[in-house]
Amino acid sequence: MSYDLLVFDPASVPRSRAGFLQWYEDQQRADEDLPPSDDPKSLTPPLQSWFSEMIETFPPLNGPLATDDVDDPKVTDYGLGRRYVYACFGWSRAEAAYQRMKELAEKHCVGFFNVSSDESDVWFPGADGKLKKAVT
Repeated sequence: MSYDLLVFDPASVPRSRAGFLQWYEDQQRADEDLPPSDDPKSLTPPLQSWFSEMIETFPPLNGPLATDDVDDPKVTDYGLGRRYVYACFGWSRAEAAYQRMKELAEKHCVGFFNVSSDESDVWFPGADGKLKKAVT
């Protein structure tokens, strides 16, 4: 089992928590027919920027930018959709992964979702550039 987080293009999803969670479920069903890519060129520009910086700390397991050091505990399994990046981390890296992913989500103005959390908090970039928790 892994510790899973998601960043997403906020222009592509409903802004309410309930709407987002429905969108997320729809993406999971769609991925059964067409799994995510491992090519970062498939991402929207904000997600490409986020991904480029994220892999400096948590290198990808798969794809054209994959690391050769698969024993590194920071190696991360990324699933890249056009409008989201799903990241699977080892539990030993959960806290660091959460902090770095959320920090970069804010920096690159993309949304953030803690898939592994029971609370299912969804964060969107606000007008001031800071992440704000979605409600209802």
